[in-house]
Amino acid sequence: MKTFVVYEPAMCCPTGICGVSVDSELLRMSSVIQQLEKAGIKAERFNLSSNPQAFIENAEVNQLLMSKGVEVLPVTLIQGEVVETGRYLSNTELEEKLAVKLALTEGSATVKRPLRGFRLKNVSGCDPNSGCC
Repeated sequence: MKTFVVYEPAMCCPTGICGVSVDSELLRMSSVIQQLEKAGIKAERFNLSSNPQAFIENAEVNQLLMSKGVEVLPVTLIQGEVVETGRYLSNTELEEKLAVKLALTEGSATVKRPLRGFRLKNVSGCDPNSGCC
């Protein structure tokens, strides 16, 4: 089974819909993860704030963090090998490296209007108690 793992910086939620503005890259990655899982690829995301143990347990990711700091995040591994640091792979790159077809095109995950049902209480970012994530 193919594996795809992303180690991400500390954030309150991986969906990209919390805070003042929508982060289209996080929203895209959420969709990519779902598509990869449907294609039979074991896909995981680890957030530094909610899954710190995962960063400790992976020696290579731990070493990258210790030597380069959090600026190295996100770190992407395919089949256990680091293939990218400091940015998310594009859909095209993912398709090539994983030999899979993704339904999304670049930038298709952008949100052009506010999402219904989401209230932003903290304008400086997502407050874990705000209910936005």
